[in-house]
Amino acid sequence: MAIEDYIKDLLYRYDCVIIPNFGGFVTNRVSAKIHEDSNTFYPPTKQVGFNVNLIHNDGLLANYIALSENISFDQATSKIKGTVSEWNKLIKTTSLPIKNIGSFSMNEKNQLIFNPSNKTNYLKSSFGLTPTESSVVVRSDQKIIPLNPIKKRQRKVPVFIKYAATVAVLLSLSYVGWTGYENKQEQLNFAEDQRKLEKKIQTATFIIENPLATIELNVNKEVPKSFHVIAGAFQFVENAHKKVDQLNSKGFNATILGTNKWGLTQVAYASFYKKSDAFQSLSDIRKVDSKDAWLLVKKFQ
Repeated sequence: MAIEDYIKDLLYRYDCVIIPNFGGFVTNRVSAKIHEDSNTFYPPTKQVGFNVNLIHNDGLLANYIALSENISFDQATSKIKGTVSEWNKLIKTTSLPIKNIGSFSMNEKNQLIFNPSNKTNYLKSSFGLTPTESSVVVRSDQKIIPLNPIKKRQRKVPVFIKYAATVAVLLSLSYVGWTGYENKQEQLNFAEDQRKLEKKIQTATFIIENPLATIELNVNKEVPKSFHVIAGAFQFVENAHKKVDQLNSKGFNATILGTNKWGLTQVAYASFYKKSDAFQSLSDIRKVDSKDAWLLVKKFQ
């Protein structure tokens, strides 16, 4: 498979795919939208961009090629370097098309320009969804027909029924008033008992014999190292541990820092408190071990 095919596979799974010494493809999610003029619905998608400053080898592309073709990491890295060299030669004279991703060209200021392709949607949740044109919905006003109100006949109530209802209301009010008086009296008695109990509690004195002594602990907080010389970043943790063992066998104090925002496990030659010490170590490592080593500034708790 060609390098661009591996890049395409990784764009479905990661937000950033770096081609060492060339640049990095960065994806940005775009929500679904409707084109009002054509009534066309466009599903959510991943918009592909390009950053020429992302040139450091994070190991993602090389690891994927090595696993897919059953070759070593160094062989995969060499394959990437060869492809990048061909791309740089081609861009100087003509445009560089990368299938289903986009094309590159140089402008008048000798700057690299990337034109993304819209043929492929790299958002896995939108797989199978295509732009759909809907028909226009015409709304009609509904006519409201007023209804003629129906007049009800009023029935006359006999006089003796009115008097009987008045007497019943007076008796009900008398009962409610007496019940309310009894409830009010019970609430006043309960409140008085509550105040007496609170007064007794407030006047009580509690004495604690042999109080415990205060214990003071002095804890020295360890300051994390912020400067790390990175050897590589790996998709699989097993490969990261192999890299640590390989570097330690050469005399380095290699460690695993954790995973970055792309889910890759980072391996460091060493970590330092001071920036000057880290730069000196980086310079030495590039001379004796690997030119792809780079410096990461981050605090790991």
